Amino acid sequence: MSTSIVITSGKGGVGKTTTTANIGTALAMLGKKVVVVDADTGLRNLDLHLGLENRIVYNLVDVVEGTCRLKQALIKDKRFDNLFLLPTAQTKDKTAVTPEQMQELVETLKKEFDYVIIDCPAGIEHGFENAVAGADKAIVVTTPEVSAVRDADRIIGKLEAKGLEDHQLIVNRIKFEMTKKGEMLNIDDMTDILAIKLLGIVPDDEKIVISTNRGEPAVTDSTSKAGQAYKNIARRLLGEDVPLMEMETEETGFFSIFKKLFRR
Repeated sequence: MSTSIVITSGKGGVGKTTTTANIGTALAMLGKKVVVVDADTGLRNLDLHLGLENRIVYNLVDVVEGTCRLKQALIKDKRFDNLFLLPTAQTKDKTAVTPEQMQELVETLKKEFDYVIIDCPAGIEHGFENAVAGADKAIVVTTPEVSAVRDADRIIGKLEAKGLEDHQLIVNRIKFEMTKKGEMLNIDDMTDILAIKLLGIVPDDEKIVISTNRGEPAVTDSTSKAGQAYKNIARRLLGEDVPLMEMETEETGFFSIFKKLFRR
């Protein structure tokens, strides 16, 4: 049975597109047929993360407007035959696609692919409405920073208001030493504040920068800790019981106060 997943966040710059590229690639490495959809019209980046920017001829907006057929806009990955990208337009009006058109597009893709992974723009504007329209479930990405967690809380509220209550959390760019010292929010802090099931944690890893610049998702690098974390997340999506990467947690006075600010 096919599943559509939207990868979203409240705050920009938390690694949402990186997460989309890596989860999509990891699922393909595990034998699933996957399409990753860039729904961030106007700020297209997912193609760069996959190293497919030079292969784009048509895009999502072209499909919706009838300029091309859906199959003409799909780009096969260079490494995996069962991984495809549907890029979006870079310069056209962000309102060129409606939520109804997006929902119809995702339903069509689900007939051919095991997983449809949608990269959502940050925030709660028109792009968010489009990206979540056809999703069966959501993955909320945040980093252990006060502003990112607060914005994630707002996004979770928006998802629930739309009836999309199947959502899970990925905490990105965890710095274990700072967490141990109480200088960064720990996992328990965040799951307590957001009241959402934890899907995975991804350590801060400089190899992510290298892999992004090369257009090679970190999951293809066997030495990348972040890559291993994303592989674990993909296996959990498939229902496997994979433990989280080990880390110590510590309660601090400052974060105890912070958590009270989010209590509903």
